[in-house]
Amino acid sequence: MNHKEFLGSLPTQTRQALLQKSDRAGLLHLVGHWGAIILVGGLIALEVPYWGLLLPIQGVLLIFNFTLLHECTHKTPFKTGWLNEVVGWITGFVVGLPFLWFRYFHLAHHKHTNDPKNDPELVGHPKPDSWGRYVWHVSGLPVWAAQIRGLIRIASGRDQGWFIPKSARIRVRVESIIIVIFYVVTILYSLTISTMVIKVWIIPAILGQPFLRLYLLAEHGRCPQVADMLQNSRTVFTNWAVKFVAWNMPFHAEHHKYPSVPFWRLPALHSLMQDHLKTTETGYARFHSTYVTQLSKVGKFD
Repeated sequence: MNHKEFLGSLPTQTRQALLQKSDRAGLLHLVGHWGAIILVGGLIALEVPYWGLLLPIQGVLLIFNFTLLHECTHKTPFKTGWLNEVVGWITGFVVGLPFLWFRYFHLAHHKHTNDPKNDPELVGHPKPDSWGRYVWHVSGLPVWAAQIRGLIRIASGRDQGWFIPKSARIRVRVESIIIVIFYVVTILYSLTISTMVIKVWIIPAILGQPFLRLYLLAEHGRCPQVADMLQNSRTVFTNWAVKFVAWNMPFHAEHHKYPSVPFWRLPALHSLMQDHLKTTETGYARFHSTYVTQLSKVGKFD
């Protein structure tokens, strides 16, 4: 059974239940995630004993706002539309990605998932195929560099990407200009008035980015480059903490099969799909162990 056949097999009542959005579920999860950021950030600011050990924890909590940003592009975390937009904007500022631009980028990714010629996640950015590229990718440094270049390019009115429609280009540019101004002001404030922002946000985000890279690589890395969503996207069976901070996106084949299903209903969708999944892995450590082993077998080292 492929992904289209699976969707066609679902009764109308089941589909309606899966598509149910909830402000309550979204806000409770949001309070938990952002509450943890405020708590850990407060402990770092107070410089409690061994506060340095909290920096990577804060980094993971901060940088995984990317998964919430991703969900907001689908307008699914909350039933109320403006909540999705406001939270999407905030998370975009936190991780340095223009929300509106990323919405179009991500919709193109869904349309051309794992297609090396058309998926914007792959065009010009192939998955690492050697030890050197793997380490460089996981470091997160090329991502920061690409985001900075992208912000400047979009804000200056140059190439925004083929996936941005003409009707949205002005709004995308204005949004990027606002983010650039915000970051410039934030950096100047940190350098001249207080280093607190650097301590509770910038440094943690840099430390957290490798964890996000490891997580994201498992979504489509080494998946078959075919149209079937049950094959080209990977579901990873993991613990509750990862599922919580990633807003249930480890159920990634489920998400790609039915992106309109909100995060809190993905476990229910998984229970219906689990016998049809074709690309899965038991844990992220196991995925990367296999990935690294495959790199060794092909004999590519940088």
